[in-house]
Amino acid sequence: MALMKSWVASANSPNTDFPLNNLPYGVFSCGNDTMPRCGVAIGDMIFDLFKAESDGLLGDLAPVFDVPYWNDFMALGPDAWAGLRATLMDLLKDGAEERPDYLVAQSDVRMVLPFQVAEYTDFYASKDHATNVGTMFRGPENALPPNWLSIPIGYNGRASSVVVSGTDVRRPWGQIKGPDDDLPRFEPCKRFDLELEFGAIVGQPSDGPVTVAEADAMIFGYVLLNDWSARDIQAWEYQPLGPFQAKATATTISPWIVTKEALEPFRTATPDRERDLLPYLQEPGPMLYDIDLDVALAPDGGPETVLSRTNYSVMYYSSAQQLAHHTTSGCPMRVGDLLGSGTISGPQKHQRGALLELTWGGKEPVTLDGGEIRTFLEDGDTLTLRGAAKGDGYRVGFGDCAGKVLAAFAAPYSR
Repeated sequence: MALMKSWVASANSPNTDFPLNNLPYGVFSCGNDTMPRCGVAIGDMIFDLFKAESDGLLGDLAPVFDVPYWNDFMALGPDAWAGLRATLMDLLKDGAEERPDYLVAQSDVRMVLPFQVAEYTDFYASKDHATNVGTMFRGPENALPPNWLSIPIGYNGRASSVVVSGTDVRRPWGQIKGPDDDLPRFEPCKRFDLELEFGAIVGQPSDGPVTVAEADAMIFGYVLLNDWSARDIQAWEYQPLGPFQAKATATTISPWIVTKEALEPFRTATPDRERDLLPYLQEPGPMLYDIDLDVALAPDGGPETVLSRTNYSVMYYSSAQQLAHHTTSGCPMRVGDLLGSGTISGPQKHQRGALLELTWGGKEPVTLDGGEIRTFLEDGDTLTLRGAAKGDGYRVGFGDCAGKVLAAFAAPYSR
């Protein structure tokens, strides 16, 4: 597929994240508006869906854009999803009536969370990441847990921790115990980290188990996701029940939901299995996507350094497999559920999606382009995730997923 032309000139650049091929969905606040509104990114502009719906441009679609989130539209289901995309294609394609009054410059708005997060689940689905972390803590002979090649491992996180790109993140407090300490200390995290992830947004509910194909049809779209992680807090608290406060500080997502339909040309298969999966997890076709991903770090006042370059196609389990597995207990899924892929790491060092791996637990510091040294994140650091699928003269991108680390709050016991 080649670049699809639009009457919005900036959408025709091969360098934009948001050509007509993409049409991602977000929620923006502009000027003195009392309520944010839904919009579609097109080039460096936003097409205002609240105004378009109010003026009857969206056909007989039930009113769903009078609220500042996409959940009501998601609940309408795949036929409505396809119908809106087709309508927007017709409205924005080259040769259609130009409607500049419906456009708002992205530079003039503030983006907010694009959907109400019902629940949040994070997985652990990159074999290279799991192998690296396991090697650090258990040695190469026991790197992968015995269940890892058979089951998508995950944990239930905090929906309240999910924030939109551009939101500052406070360094967390927690219990920390070093290997030579008799008792834990309560202090700010010293090994604060990022995790490069891909987030799947559930657009249809379930009541009982679903197949991988059914799970794929339930996914509305995808975002980039940074699952901020307090490694020293996690090391002490995770036994025996897994992540808790170490993962509850914040989870940053990119502001634009890239639809599954926009990513269809970039589907690719999961890697060969080292162990046959049980039938309920077997895929009917390619369920991953060929999406290039970057992680960049900019110290306060310093230049940005790209720490990692990888691709979503390295994952061992797809979002559809994760969602299908999630339903096997009968756990109902809701419109607006968010599934984190788990850290995305490839086989090479420059493809690792967390500082824990890049610095091998802090033993191999990285040097930034400005000369600064990092083992883990420092106050003032801004982390930015970027990603795009690349076609013939165009790209389908997600926009930045960024957050700045602020110093920890004053000690809670000192108040």
